Amino acid sequence: MTDLPTGRSDLPEIETPPAGTEAYFGAAFPVAQRYAEHLATTGIEWGLIGPREVDRLWTRHILNCAVVAEFIGDDDVIGDVGSGAGLPGIPIALLRPEAKIVLIEPMERRVEWLTMVVEDLGLKNVRIVRARVEELVDEEMFTVITARAVKAMTTLIEWTRDVISPGGRILALKGASVEGELVKAKKLLKRYRLSAPKIYVVDAGGILEVPSRVVEIVKK
Repeated sequence: MTDLPTGRSDLPEIETPPAGTEAYFGAAFPVAQRYAEHLATTGIEWGLIGPREVDRLWTRHILNCAVVAEFIGDDDVIGDVGSGAGLPGIPIALLRPEAKIVLIEPMERRVEWLTMVVEDLGLKNVRIVRARVEELVDEEMFTVITARAVKAMTTLIEWTRDVISPGGRILALKGASVEGELVKAKKLLKRYRLSAPKIYVVDAGGILEVPSRVVEIVKK
């Protein structure tokens, strides 16, 4: 591991992980802590996360995204669209070390940061691709597409439909307004032979006071 950010005397006061977080991550918890340090330091310095997010790094970001791993199997190949600061891809990689994670990010600076962090965390099951997901048709195929705060569902479906394998799934982290997005996506779901969406409300085994919403859509 590099000297970033360990050993720094200017580490901000990061949100204390909620009770149960260490057990939730298990053996990966120390690496999750280091990831939180990166988000709070280099993540802010490189413009991947806002400074006000330090007070809710665990609840709003890391744990909020980690719940997606509950829907992931060891044999899955995950394409994390618009990965940005590695959310939800890196928390998934920590909890599912046997699965293969591809962080898809078009912006060079973010790719450089992801490369530094993934190398520092020693994540052997993670690969980084600088591209837009729609540019990966005929190059990549995924059993799962993940996304957080990446466009409306209609756009996400259009972008990813050709890189999802038959029987593969979209797992999108969405807010309370997702029902409206899904109404607008009905025609696309039928056109591209995608299943009716399922919305799961997940609280990481009771850890999260504000649960995450995970939308699952299956390619028939």
